[in-house]
Amino acid sequence: MYYMIISICFPVLAGVCLLVCREIKNRKILLTVTGGALLISAALVAMALWVSEGGMLALFNLTDRLPILFKVDEISIVFSLLTVIVFLCAGFFSFEYMKHEKKEKRYYGYFLVVFGVLNALCFAGNLITFYLFFELLTLTSLPLALHNGSREAVMAGLKYLFYSLCGAYMALLGIYFIERYGNTLTFSPGGVLSVEAATAHQGLFLLIAFVMLTGFGVKAGMFPMHAWLPAAHPVAPAPASAALSAVIVKAGVLAEVRIVYFIFGASFLRGTWVQTAWMILTLTTIFLGSVLAYREPLLKKRLAYSTVSQLSYILFGLAVMDADSVTGGLLHVLCHGFIKAALFLCAGAVIYMTGKVKVGELKGIGKEMPVLMWCYTIISLGLVGIPPTGGFISKWYLAVGALNSGIGWFNWAGPVILLVSALLTAGYLLPITIAGFFPGADYDYGTLKKKEPSLFMTVPVLILTILSLLTGLFPNLVIGSLADIIEKII
Repeated sequence: MYYMIISICFPVLAGVCLLVCREIKNRKILLTVTGGALLISAALVAMALWVSEGGMLALFNLTDRLPILFKVDEISIVFSLLTVIVFLCAGFFSFEYMKHEKKEKRYYGYFLVVFGVLNALCFAGNLITFYLFFELLTLTSLPLALHNGSREAVMAGLKYLFYSLCGAYMALLGIYFIERYGNTLTFSPGGVLSVEAATAHQGLFLLIAFVMLTGFGVKAGMFPMHAWLPAAHPVAPAPASAALSAVIVKAGVLAEVRIVYFIFGASFLRGTWVQTAWMILTLTTIFLGSVLAYREPLLKKRLAYSTVSQLSYILFGLAVMDADSVTGGLLHVLCHGFIKAALFLCAGAVIYMTGKVKVGELKGIGKEMPVLMWCYTIISLGLVGIPPTGGFISKWYLAVGALNSGIGWFNWAGPVILLVSALLTAGYLLPITIAGFFPGADYDYGTLKKKEPSLFMTVPVLILTILSLLTGLFPNLVIGSLADIIEKII
């Protein structure tokens, strides 16, 4: 059981040591220490998942009724595996990318601290533990967003802080009422509300559920509290953006899973105005994010708006509360994580090698960096939802779940908006590929120089691209492991 605590504490302590130690003048030593800490942290998480599955550990008590509790279940495994893979890939990508950034030691220190906090969030066994680390995640990831210290970065960081704290306080309000009137704050498949409490305080619990879903949804970029996300991405270093978009924002998704399926219970919320309002917000976010991404000329900001849209694919699957839709949502957690991390790393590699930040400047980029741009093309197809990528399988389950749900006009509105969003996704991602590989007759081939990024940049992108394909070719490996937990929570 103590592997859970060690896997949390080790990267946090390693990061703190980097932050407080003297400046390391030899860059090789800094990278060796950081790389070793990342690999050891990943091994500790793997050991915790292997040894501690189904186990529970109470660390200490805040009060008689509020223990700091950790446990591992199937949901923990999904989010932990994504965290480990993305942080390893983004971390090693940083070794090359951060050459042109200042204060590397500070960046790697906070990067490791955030890794540990995310592990704690995945292993949180009750709502109060989850909330504490949810707040800590905001505070520790903030320095990554404003790393370069520019005025734009500071303003984006303040917006991230303001939105995140407002959302968290909305969630905290709900925790007060659940602790007062509910049965327990400990996560349990199917929910923890007693029949007596749910009956006596139904109206209050429904209102609290909606407030908490909206509050935690801020971190996941759900409309109307999504504006922080496209502000924070363009100013953060590309590997930090990859971690932010692929993993950190999914803290909001994990919170929604825990609230709906492990606290209130799907049976309590199904068919209520809360479910209807939540589905409307998620579909609005899907469409709005896709349209804004389509219109955005800055590459990283375009990908940020794409994250706003794609995260609500997951939230829509959770909101439908059908076995297929929840399966699709949880599978999309992994698929989107691999794909979006790879997309941001591709963007970072292009910016690092060429200095080009706008989509319109990327004509002929496929001729210059064919390996990188082929990876970009494959993962873009995955985000659109083209087989055999994992994005196709997850979106198939989302559409089937919506069609089978029997929830009024959402039966057809959900799949229609998913399809429209997929077309818009193709519209804002694939033109980069077309212009990159087929720049046209006016392109000056005389100035063409092939300049693939270094292996530190290329290998992480290749790994994430392969994983996005494997989740499409072998989806049952994930779906099979989720089957038992989905059966319990639906």
